[in-house]
Amino acid sequence: MARPSKEKSAAKKTAAKSAVKSAAKAKKPGGQAPATAPQPGAAGGSAYRAKIRMYRQGLGDCFLVSLPRTDGSSRPFYLMIDCGVVLGTTDPGTIMTKVMEDIVQTTGGKIDVLVATHEHWDHLSGFVQAKASFDKLQVGEVWLAWTEDAKDPLTQQLKQQKGQALAALRMGLSALQIAGDSDGAEELGGILEFFGAAKGPTTTDALTNVRAKVTAARYCLPSDAPVVPSGASARFYVLGPPHDEKMLHKINPSATNQETYGLAMGLSMFMDGAGTALAEKDGGRPFDQQYEIPFAYAQTAPDLKFFREHYFQPDGAAPDNWRRIDGDWLDGASEMALQLDSLTNNTSLVLAIELTPGGDVLLFAADAQVGNWLSWQDLKWMVDGKTVTGPDLLSRAIFYKVGHHGSHNATLRQKGLEEMTSLRVAMIPVNHDMAVKKRWGKMPLDELVDVLKQQAKGVVLRVDDPAMPASRENVVEGPDKLFYEITF
Repeated sequence: MARPSKEKSAAKKTAAKSAVKSAAKAKKPGGQAPATAPQPGAAGGSAYRAKIRMYRQGLGDCFLVSLPRTDGSSRPFYLMIDCGVVLGTTDPGTIMTKVMEDIVQTTGGKIDVLVATHEHWDHLSGFVQAKASFDKLQVGEVWLAWTEDAKDPLTQQLKQQKGQALAALRMGLSALQIAGDSDGAEELGGILEFFGAAKGPTTTDALTNVRAKVTAARYCLPSDAPVVPSGASARFYVLGPPHDEKMLHKINPSATNQETYGLAMGLSMFMDGAGTALAEKDGGRPFDQQYEIPFAYAQTAPDLKFFREHYFQPDGAAPDNWRRIDGDWLDGASEMALQLDSLTNNTSLVLAIELTPGGDVLLFAADAQVGNWLSWQDLKWMVDGKTVTGPDLLSRAIFYKVGHHGSHNATLRQKGLEEMTSLRVAMIPVNHDMAVKKRWGKMPLDELVDVLKQQAKGVVLRVDDPAMPASRENVVEGPDKLFYEITF
């Protein structure tokens, strides 16, 4: 992609210079103002410190980070973070293949580190939808959160709970469909789509393809020492997920302490209620099976005219329609599915990439929610004789990959965005039109977007927004609008 044209209007030049100057004033001492974007993939001789490419495949995450080498090589150090799009996207195989092929071409078919942040379809689908292209990529290392380490006891516990909940919820979805509760089935089905289609590849299949790239994956913990990969001009800190079950289960803001901008049914409650009735062996049924009449049979059997006359008349004509419970006993399913979805978000692998020299930070928060964010406040590492803390890294963040597509519970206020006093650029991988179709009308949250624009001096890039920011000296757009790329 060529550099942005120099033949801009005087007004645009003035606005761009003003925004860049403002950003330069806001940065930490020792930092460096963004340079004009070089050719994507180029490294030798360019003054850039990092390039971040956000793909615009739809509602989902896929990022490619390029860092200059410290060993004299002209080939950048490449970090790929996630590759997926939400179910319901038009022709997802084609678009994800296009994305993956661009990554193969840009990197010369070699990624130094591949990160899969958490087990959600909109972050992993490309690893199965574009497998033929993914197979062309050589991968040096695979990084996963500790929550994917089968040897970890807490992982084992979480996986068991998740498996039980998914099995019960999918059976609950079938029950809602049989009962004719189309609204309930649509709502529950939309949430379960984050774990893959009911029939077809799942997030587990996607992670299997990711793991197959290396002999052994690295399972990252916040207690790990910062990593400086060989030849890379950066230091990598793991901020989350916390190895703390209580913090993982803190998925929403407190009622008395609104930590964020802008479901109270636990797994045990659901499994003791509707989940029990959906289990293979149900010891808590209201009636013995010998006294039950299958729902479909009661509606159609010639000898059960009574039920049709009293319970199954259209438009409320049946006098006893109010007695029907149909899928009412599954009312907690959607709440439980939301909690399972949010818990999975909270297991997100969060990385803070410290650029060297200078110390500016790139923050990739995946879909981390409240408990994950709060845990960063207590993190500390000893680096070169100095203590580095979680809040310190946030204060030096010049880039923020906005959490969970800009939703209400994935960017903390006081202990999050307000600490990012050096922020210059935010990227939001969101498609609002698709979010509306999925009944997530407040994705992204307008209030959060407004604050981001103030905090990042107006440079906020969205997957679904074709408008470039006033300061675009360091931003390029890919061919066919495939990506936005920012250069620092």
